[in-house]
Amino acid sequence: MTRTAPTGRGAPGDAPAALRVRDLDVTFSGRRGEVPAVRGVDLDVDAGEVLALLGESGSGKSVTARAVMGLLDGPGVHVRAAEVRVAGTDLTRLRPDEVRTLRGETMALVFQDALSALNPVLSIGDQLGEVFRIHRGLSRRAARAEAVELLRLVGIPAPERRIRDYPHQFSGGMRQRILIAMAVALGPRLLIADEPTTALDVTVQAQILALVDRLRTELGMGVLLITHDLGVAAELADRVAVMYAGRIVETGTVTEVLDAPAHPYTAALLRSVPDLDQPGDRLRPIPGSPPNLLALPSGCAFHPRCDRAGAECPMVRPERRTLTAPGRTAACHYAEEAVDAAV
Repeated sequence: MTRTAPTGRGAPGDAPAALRVRDLDVTFSGRRGEVPAVRGVDLDVDAGEVLALLGESGSGKSVTARAVMGLLDGPGVHVRAAEVRVAGTDLTRLRPDEVRTLRGETMALVFQDALSALNPVLSIGDQLGEVFRIHRGLSRRAARAEAVELLRLVGIPAPERRIRDYPHQFSGGMRQRILIAMAVALGPRLLIADEPTTALDVTVQAQILALVDRLRTELGMGVLLITHDLGVAAELADRVAVMYAGRIVETGTVTEVLDAPAHPYTAALLRSVPDLDQPGDRLRPIPGSPPNLLALPSGCAFHPRCDRAGAECPMVRPERRTLTAPGRTAACHYAEEAVDAAV
């Protein structure tokens, strides 16, 4: 099979960034009003790098992914961005049909529910082979041969035999591997993995994470990993972006963000994780609930749930700014104090 040559871990100048997003807004209009699901999002993923996008359910992570892929359309959906550049190509300047041709070739998305994403009435060989027949113009025989190699690439045993099986004949972990195989079939420069280990047991989750890590190294892909699992982010990611109420509120390397969180929401997420060294400790959930996007709080959206909110927090929305190093940012009035206290 022809594969994209590895590009390493994305050192500057090696290749165009896998993903560069600037000022992305997504708004849904309905009978109750406009819902600002994503607000002013900036993201950067280098070639060969894994960026974990963290946040509670409803924070805007999946909407961001679908907006990048050009999968949000229809009445009541408004997507605007200053720039969405994938492997050097600005998608905001392309027609919808031109964006469609880039899916699979340049960018790919792995959904979290493999059983729903796969067609139950087509064999795995037909579904994988379709990628090569449509994008490469291969014959059915040649496409099936490529499909067998893909299954072997992602660790499916006896691929020559399993290629004839249907989705229901595979375990959840195997189906997730098949989805990843479909996504990397054409050697995309950007892979977006939307909760790829949800509902999988811990052993299978570790196998899937190891597979994604190996493929990003072998194929030189940038990976945007969407998750709410801090353990998954710590295991696989190079950098982290934390999302709350449709905004990016903190970015940095995994070590910077997890060891010294600058935003109180990040710190609250970390405190809510059970401590195996203190098994008798009570869980410390984040108080309250995520805000209603139809009626966002004034100032900082997190201030009603924040344990260190000051007088200005309900009044002034903090802009995200650079802290101790390039790429280390936070949208909090007291970010510097938080970092200093954690060091």
